[in-house]
Amino acid sequence: MPYARIIVLTLLAMLAFAGNSLLCRVALKQTSIDPASFTAIRLISGAVMLWLVVSIRSRANTGEGNWPSAFALFVYAAGFSFAYVSLPAATGALLLFSAVQTTMIGHGIWAGERLRKPQLVGLVLAFGGLIGLLLPGLSTPPLHGSVLMLGAGVAWGIYSLRGKGLGDPIKVTTGNFLRAVPITAVLSLLMLKSVSLDNAGFWYAVSSGALASGIGYAIWYTVLPALKAAHAATVQLSVPVIAALGGIIFLGEPMTLRLMLASTAILGGIALVIFEKQPANNTDFSRCE
Repeated sequence: MPYARIIVLTLLAMLAFAGNSLLCRVALKQTSIDPASFTAIRLISGAVMLWLVVSIRSRANTGEGNWPSAFALFVYAAGFSFAYVSLPAATGALLLFSAVQTTMIGHGIWAGERLRKPQLVGLVLAFGGLIGLLLPGLSTPPLHGSVLMLGAGVAWGIYSLRGKGLGDPIKVTTGNFLRAVPITAVLSLLMLKSVSLDNAGFWYAVSSGALASGIGYAIWYTVLPALKAAHAATVQLSVPVIAALGGIIFLGEPMTLRLMLASTAILGGIALVIFEKQPANNTDFSRCE
């Protein structure tokens, strides 16, 4: 793949992942759509778009989803939506990123991966930044939303780990999205009394599912084979930054000193872990949102 194309596709994928945070936040802040409906519409439209992508590609690659992964996908999507009822876009993206990477790094350690001193320093720095972000204070993000987003991140980390080696990642993702649809239908039925929809909220949810999720994942999995594992994980450090800039520009969200310091500590700490990985023991920390 030409280098220029790799750069363009990678940039588009990162914009799509950050766009999920912005689309969800603006929908729940500026329209009347409820989080359960946003989740359902996002997953359904994502499933439809991914199914179309797989149908157009019409390759013989193997791969299909499974119910445990579909449930993890649903937990991520639902936690993501309910968290953004109260969280700013930048804080939500940072918490999600932290939880995903911590889950995947933790799995590597549990599987026997040994961290070197710079990596341990990175972990301490990242955890310190996360604790500093959540400590009580005037600019502390809401606890309920923070817990939901951290849970969403853990679910996505588990989903990413479960997806390794199962075949064509686009086909696997499509299968999981399709299986997640009946699960989210159950949530919609349980939340039927609080359903609230409007035209703008509906289209924000469709955009999040079909474009930022469906097309975003298709682009990412297309360019991923051309990136080294460390590069794939490193480039995703840009997602919370893009979400933060988008929140400031499009949603008028403030960039507090606490968030700036926490972002520097968390992203810098995770970068240390990634950069210092030994090639012989190279766990793939790549993921998407």
